[in-house]
Amino acid sequence: MVARYKALVPQDQSLPAIWLISDARNDAVLEAALRRLPRGSGFIYRHYHLAERDRFARYVALRRIARACGHTVVLADSALTATEWRADGIYGAPRTLYPRRRGLLHLATAHSMREIALSNQFGSDAVLISPIFRTNSHHGGKVLGAARFRLLAKHSKAPVIALGGMDSQRALALDWPHWAAIDGLS
Repeated sequence: MVARYKALVPQDQSLPAIWLISDARNDAVLEAALRRLPRGSGFIYRHYHLAERDRFARYVALRRIARACGHTVVLADSALTATEWRADGIYGAPRTLYPRRRGLLHLATAHSMREIALSNQFGSDAVLISPIFRTNSHHGGKVLGAARFRLLAKHSKAPVIALGGMDSQRALALDWPHWAAIDGLS
């Protein structure tokens, strides 16, 4: 599905512009949030807080809604699990995405120049650079800020998705085409 989509759509448009990321904090509103997203957005399912059986059941329910809305569904897990669960791709640290699996979108996380280099080395399809702004996920933690984010993004060979304290207003102010959020979209 991903390869077919990329062949039909110009490269700069091959990724969804907006990505919703699941978390324990937004679990209660995910159904509504998925339905509110523009058609063809992305959904990254994490839900690390659930036991495996519950995690899978919740994934199936959310995947059904996401697919009905035309969203790309990416799983934070191994390529094997993503294939078994019928996800469109995998999400994680650059090393966890290797070796590449045909037919899966590979989304890497990066917080530093070193992780950008690893993402480039392992051939990620996109990189989520974070945290740009203050976020509930890293409450009180160090943030990159817009200037450092742009510096890191400049070194990525793959398209960059802005993450960390993002919402529609911050995405507009940052003037970045691809962005993701947990709280900012739910």
